[in-house]
Amino acid sequence: MSTIARHQSPEADPRVKAVFDDIRATRKSDFINNMWHYLAFDADLLEKTWAEVKTVMATPSALDPLVKEMLYIAVSVTNGCGYCAHSHTAAAKAKGMTDEQHADLLRVISLAAKTNQLATALQVPVDPAFDTDHRP
Repeated sequence: MSTIARHQSPEADPRVKAVFDDIRATRKSDFINNMWHYLAFDADLLEKTWAEVKTVMATPSALDPLVKEMLYIAVSVTNGCGYCAHSHTAAAKAKGMTDEQHADLLRVISLAAKTNQLATALQVPVDPAFDTDHRP
């Protein structure tokens, strides 16, 4: 259950409408997912969040768009965000993620969670070779 009500008439606010129009144009789709509808309760928060998402996820960079989506899935799973895990899995599949890649991703997420917990529980010190301050 949501902590706030879904914005019922987001298009009535010109700032919200402008963000929604930009989402549609950027994604080349008429679909506006729930995240944006719920963020529309505050136009400033909506604008700032969309601007950051657009910059990081929709602007060409050193990372391939599919890699970005797969990283987003990994972080979402780690943070326990079911909504983001679902939406970014759909986005990754739309960008070409295969079932085999998805299975590999889940194996990596699972392994990283396990070894992170072991390293944390054991308080394993960082090897000097991994510490940029100690490299020649």
